[in-house]
Amino acid sequence: MLRRLHPEQPDHFAFTPANQAWAEAQITKYPEGRAASAIIPLLWRAQEQEGWLTRPAIEAVADMLGLAHIRALEVATFYFMFQLQPVGSLAHIQICGTTSCMICGAEDLVAVAKDKIAKQPHELSADGKFSWEEVECLGACANAPMAQIGKDYYEDLTAESFGALIDRIAAGEVPTPGPQNGRYASEPAGGLTALKAHEADRDALNASARLATDIGDSIKRIDGTEVPLLAPWGRQSGAGVPEVPERPKPANRAKAPADNTGVAKAQAKAISKAKPPSKRDPVDAVEEQAPEQLKAARAGGADDLKRISGVGPKLEGVLNDMGFYHFDQIAAWGPSEVAWVDARLKFKGRIERDNWIAQASELAREG
Repeated sequence: MLRRLHPEQPDHFAFTPANQAWAEAQITKYPEGRAASAIIPLLWRAQEQEGWLTRPAIEAVADMLGLAHIRALEVATFYFMFQLQPVGSLAHIQICGTTSCMICGAEDLVAVAKDKIAKQPHELSADGKFSWEEVECLGACANAPMAQIGKDYYEDLTAESFGALIDRIAAGEVPTPGPQNGRYASEPAGGLTALKAHEADRDALNASARLATDIGDSIKRIDGTEVPLLAPWGRQSGAGVPEVPERPKPANRAKAPADNTGVAKAQAKAISKAKPPSKRDPVDAVEEQAPEQLKAARAGGADDLKRISGVGPKLEGVLNDMGFYHFDQIAAWGPSEVAWVDARLKFKGRIERDNWIAQASELAREG
């Protein structure tokens, strides 16, 4: 299929400062003289920022990598994941039309897209908010028919539920990704018949849908502030971009640990003879203690807790409901307070994994 650049192009492209730092970090993954290997992630980031891949963006990425413009154009026009024409300002919808989805009703979804968005794929809707296309297998065959909207999969669709999704997005909502018929992940549509022991304890959403919901960026453009700008070895790159805060070392760590878990050799020997601990009965359980909580934000308003990497709009609301509005509150948490908060979050371990304490301390110092 012949792929050409769109006839109408903007005059200029520039990464946002955060995306620029992210791009520079990606380039450092590769040996000197091999920066061209970063072409695909940088083109993809440009598309995620703008929604589609413009000629100025392609040429800007080529200049960053020291490539002739034609080399970057070759890559952009070869891969169908790159959109070479404007897409909807709210969402570009990719409907899977391969065998499983086709058998289960993908043609009905295409009919809805033609009716609600535009008659032809890659054509903008009358209000400019939506565009669509039919694509080859997206790999969610057990949940057919499905569509990718923005960054996430919306599965187990019908013509009615697909039309409702479009209406909800048009109204400003960000629908929860995953199955749209009530089932969990790709389990049997009629519910589990085996392996039901932990069914009652699991989250209402699978891990992928939960993370997408917590971050809340399923259909929005990426400007670089949504995820940590990390190179593989944990060092940020780019002028003025700070070092990643060092994780605090575990308290009471033995001088001669058996391994990188911090368990001393004597402890490891004793533990190996004991019954393996369960998730609810850890070896070094920390007694929970409620942190300082406020009934409302202090004068001047609440801090933007979303500046903490790993905290999205929904999680910020959860923290506010628990009485946490300010960076200094989170910065003051000790192990007991962390255990108390962690026990009340649906997705456990994120406080330590994303190093909230160090981040909040730095943000509190910034004022």
